[in-house]
Amino acid sequence: MTAALEVRDLVKRYAGGFEALKGVSLEIGAGEFFGLLGPNGAGKSTMIHCITGLARPTSGTVKVFGNDAVHHYRQAREAVALAPQEINLDIFLTLEETLDLHGGYFGMSRADRRERTTELLEAFSLTEKRHERTRNLSGGMKRRLTLARALMHRPRLLILDEPTAGVDIELRLELWQYIERINSEGTSIMLTTHYLEEAEQLCDHIAFINHGQIAAHGTIPELTERYGVATLEDAYLELVGRQELSRSHIQEGAA
Repeated sequence: MTAALEVRDLVKRYAGGFEALKGVSLEIGAGEFFGLLGPNGAGKSTMIHCITGLARPTSGTVKVFGNDAVHHYRQAREAVALAPQEINLDIFLTLEETLDLHGGYFGMSRADRRERTTELLEAFSLTEKRHERTRNLSGGMKRRLTLARALMHRPRLLILDEPTAGVDIELRLELWQYIERINSEGTSIMLTTHYLEEAEQLCDHIAFINHGQIAAHGTIPELTERYGVATLEDAYLELVGRQELSRSHIQEGAA
């Protein structure tokens, strides 16, 4: 079966010589829920930009369901969607117009756009707001609409960049349920998050990235075994060299 995402020896070097990615390789299977964890500046955003065509790799390859992200850009781009960390909605559009415009960009017919818009607004409890301007939405509603927009063209690979940053616990759990549902229906998902409990709850496999390189990858039991610790949080702290922040370490010191 063709992998949802195949990254091989990916290098991204910016003007001035800074190397954000240093030969990164990873693979996400079709239907998999994959977590990419690492500190700020580790290379997560650069990798996402290379996958979605927002940045051109210096060398190496990125394939989305077998389509090269550079040489077969259109096919690769149609198969992938990004729900970014930063809210980037057009404040002058209504919710309905936001989804319709995105669907039109991907060549959906008017009838299909109308049906899909109604479906997604209902799924994210936004139907009553469909004629509101996005600038009038609460932060939580903007986050829901951003995710709905990413799903508009029915992508086979969904990239979630900090999807629950800054939302309350109720909305976070609500988004978890919806994300788990679309994954169970066959959508492959790559998640970046700083909430380790989110990765534990949702992800089948996890990769740690640091300093532009994949430091480790595997299931949670495989990662904890590799670092000789009991939890994913402790494994992450080992990765970033902050073992003294481990809860077990703090508890031992307090005993």
